[in-house]
Amino acid sequence: MKVGLGLPPGDPVSLLGWARRAEAGPFSTLGLLDRIMYGNPEPMVTLAAIAGITSRIRVQTEVLIAPLRATALLAKQAATLDRVSAGRFTLGVGVGAREDDYRAVGVDVHSRGRRLDEQMAALRHLWEGGPYEDIGPIGPAPVRRGGPEVLFGGFVPATVERVVRWGDGLLGAHLPPERMGRFFGSVEASWHAAGRAGRPRLVAQANAALGPEPVLDEARRSIGDYYGFLGDGASKVAEEMLTTPEAIRRAVAAYGDVGADEVMLYCWSPDVDQVDRIADAVP
Repeated sequence: MKVGLGLPPGDPVSLLGWARRAEAGPFSTLGLLDRIMYGNPEPMVTLAAIAGITSRIRVQTEVLIAPLRATALLAKQAATLDRVSAGRFTLGVGVGAREDDYRAVGVDVHSRGRRLDEQMAALRHLWEGGPYEDIGPIGPAPVRRGGPEVLFGGFVPATVERVVRWGDGLLGAHLPPERMGRFFGSVEASWHAAGRAGRPRLVAQANAALGPEPVLDEARRSIGDYYGFLGDGASKVAEEMLTTPEAIRRAVAAYGDVGADEVMLYCWSPDVDQVDRIADAVP
C-alpha cells in the first residue's frame, strides 16, 4: 500500500522543507490543492519547485480545477511539469464547487462540467502531438505519449464517466472506507464494461494531523476555513480528521481492504514535524 501526503496550503515557504523530509521517508506522493480565492500557493508553480529539489517522490495536483484555466496553457504547463519531473507528475483534475473561483476568472460555473470534458479531449489530442485547433502543435511533448497520468476527483456518476473516457484512475475524498469501496467498484465495473485494458488506479484521500494540541487546533481551524462554504458540514469534516497514529493505521488498512492503491493523508497544519510523525505511524 502506497501512502502519500497532501501538503498544507497555509504556508508556502514551509513546503520545500516538507518535500525534503517526505522524499527521505516512506511516502509515495506529494499532493497540493487548487483554489483561486484562497491563500494557497498556485499548485503547478509550487509542484515544479518541489520536483526540482526531489528525485523520487511523485508530485500531484489534488485536484486542479481545470475549467478555471485556458486549455492551451494547461496543456503546456502539465507537459512541462511532466518533463521536468522525469515523469513523476500526476494531474489530478476536477470541477470544483466554489462559485467565487469561477467569478474571479470570468468562467461560467454552470458550464464547468461540459468545459472539463471539452478540455480533456483537447489535452489528450495535444499530448499525442496533434495541433491546437488550426494553429499548430503545443510543446513540449510529455514523457509519456498521450500525457501524464490523469486522476479525476469526485464522487458522482459524471466522475466515473470521465475516468473511463479520459483518465487513468480516480481520486476519491470525503467518503468513509465502506462507501469508498462501493464507488471504487462502480469505477472498476464501468472501466471493464468500456473495454479498457488493465484496471484504473484508485486513490483515497483522508485528512490527518499528528502532534500536540496546538497543531491539531490549527489543522481544525484550517479545515473549517477551507470548507466554510459547507456551513455546518465544515465541522463534520474537521471532526473526521485522523489525529492519532492508530486512527491513521486503521484508515490506511481499511482503504486498502476496499481496493485503494494509495492513500493520500492530507495535512492542514504547516508544522513540518508532522512528516516524521506520520512516517512513524504508517504501516
